[in-house]
Amino acid sequence: METFDEYLAGIQDPAHRQRVQEIFSWIEQQFPELETRIGWNQPMYTHHGTFIISMSAYKLHLAIAPETVAIERFSDDIKASGYRQTKMLFRIGWEQPVDYDLLGKIIAFNIKDKSNIKTFWRKPE
Repeated sequence: METFDEYLAGIQDPAHRQRVQEIFSWIEQQFPELETRIGWNQPMYTHHGTFIISMSAYKLHLAIAPETVAIERFSDDIKASGYRQTKMLFRIGWEQPVDYDLLGKIIAFNIKDKSNIKTFWRKPE
């Protein structure tokens, strides 16, 4: 798999596929400076060669992974949106609305916070 279209084609449920496509479109409209790539079999957005955010579609939810620093920074907002979270990601159930305001804040945070980072992932502190 090398493109977002190939990734989308692999999502069996048409409603889930459409929803993921809508999220991709929204991100690309709001953040046209981001680049797309497939890594570890999941769609990712990068900026100047560094990871910003990725997504993975599962049977019950869409997992959003913005790295631990962003999860920690937005933990209260993630919980307020009704999403379940782990140390590395949060899950949007297919029946839940997408909090685009939160998604935008997380992406903008990562772009700014990683502006001087030259590696793909943040280095552990």
